[in-house]
Amino acid sequence: QVQLVESGGGLVQAGGSLRLSCAASGRTFSTYAMGWFRQAPGKEREVVAVINSGGMTYYKDSVKGRFTISRDNVKRTVYLQMNSLKPEDTAVYYCAADRTSWGIPTNPLVFGYWGQGTQVTVSS
Repeated sequence: QVQLVESGGGLVQAGGSLRLSCAASGRTFSTYAMGWFRQAPGKEREVVAVINSGGMTYYKDSVKGRFTISRDNVKRTVYLQMNSLKPEDTAVYYCAADRTSWGIPTNPLVFGYWGQGTQVTVSS
């Protein structure tokens, strides 16, 4: 069993920054692929960034250069640093864990464990 708890969401102005955190349970956290996904009203859930156990990362094209995913295996926490935020980044952001895939998974259906989500709102 893996439990995930997101924090750090909030309201910011366009151009601002926000740092999301996801605290995970499990003594084998270092072996999980960890991802950040987001879902806006009326839209499908989409991948934002993923970091696998080896530290390899994947970013959605629209966030490259603005967002950075990182992990601290001692603290069992994954982070998403979001800079130069845009109104179109507004969504509920979810942390997810995958214990089964090799490589770097990006399909949300592959991730078996999810946090409750944290709202990020970027005003114009």
